[in-house]
Amino acid sequence: MSSLAFTVLFIGFLVVSLLVRFWLASRHIRHILAHRAAVPAQFAGKIALEAHQKAADYSIAKTKFALFIVLLNAAVLIGFTLMGGLQWLANGSLEIFGPGWRYQLALVLVFALISGLIELPFDYFRQFVLEARFGFNRMSPNLFFADLLKSTVISLALGLGLVWITLILMEKSGDLWWLYAWIVWCGFQLLMLVLVPLFIAPLFNKFKPLEDDSLRARIEGLMQRIGFASNGLFVMDGSRRSAHGNAYFSGFGASKRIVFFDTLLERLEPHEIEAVMAHELGHFKLKHIVKRIAVMFAASLAFLAMLGYLKTQAWFYTGLGVEPMMGASNDAMALLLFVLALPVFSFLFSPLTSLSSRKHEFEADAFAAEHTNSQDLVSALVKLYEDNASTLTPDPLHSAFYDSHPPATVRINRLIAS
Repeated sequence: MSSLAFTVLFIGFLVVSLLVRFWLASRHIRHILAHRAAVPAQFAGKIALEAHQKAADYSIAKTKFALFIVLLNAAVLIGFTLMGGLQWLANGSLEIFGPGWRYQLALVLVFALISGLIELPFDYFRQFVLEARFGFNRMSPNLFFADLLKSTVISLALGLGLVWITLILMEKSGDLWWLYAWIVWCGFQLLMLVLVPLFIAPLFNKFKPLEDDSLRARIEGLMQRIGFASNGLFVMDGSRRSAHGNAYFSGFGASKRIVFFDTLLERLEPHEIEAVMAHELGHFKLKHIVKRIAVMFAASLAFLAMLGYLKTQAWFYTGLGVEPMMGASNDAMALLLFVLALPVFSFLFSPLTSLSSRKHEFEADAFAAEHTNSQDLVSALVKLYEDNASTLTPDPLHSAFYDSHPPATVRINRLIAS
């Protein structure tokens, strides 16, 4: 392939993805507005019109903001690639550090820092303007920047280490470097399943054992019935940051733990919490987590093998606005270009991931209905939809393309029929 052909292909996929995103967003906004004036019949008497309209306005505001971010990311992408941003960073890093691993790590680090600085004001806006406007933000600016500092340090410590190992493998392990890098990456992901709940998550939130003896007995009885062993039941201070509620389990092996947001416990009744937890544990019992990890590992193997080919092709660099370095390794540059270009070419496959996720949600709902009262899960979901301002009337096509969870009406209709 010539560099010109690849440039045209890259721009073509980028333009198509932008057009699809805007078309879907416009459908979504119009559909929500068309149903804003009345609560869907299925939820009449359960969700107030005011709450329904708040959810509509919140969904529209998030969609419009997401479109702005899409345009910003496209501009940044073009700036880094075809307009020479990465080339300029590479020239400067090479001049300062000379050829070698320091140059390559510096290139990755500077790219990551610039990307983070570009995103920072918009993350701040999302938290303190968009979320605050609808009453969801409970985070202070001090906590926001403390989280930012912690996450940056952790990302640099772990991320740069992984990148450094990958670059060494790319340079020294021959044509099969991508296979060895994949093994390292898989090991890293499995390690993070253990480290995150035990060491990283507690740096951001406080976790305390569930103190409600009655609720603890109810949840432990559920776990015993379905054969799930955990390392404890914990309550997380999610209310420090947001009014949104949730529950989840995390970890791997002996580190598995069940976590409830304090906001969830404040809102739901014990029998509803049990139903929500049955849904979450359904994902475990039905091996959804294992299946998702397996798909992620298989996809990463395919992508790394693709990168193994592309890093040797001059048109891959020149087609994205970069001249391969003659006196230095191009491995870091190949890695960055691949990370930037891959979402452009893979965007149109997003519905496949969403479809698989929604299938798992239906299965977990059915599992919960078998082990608890399905009406308890329905009432819990109605409260969560209301509290989280989740629109009850998404555009079906927009939902099919993006949403990891089924639309509220479809999901609840299935539960009622079960």
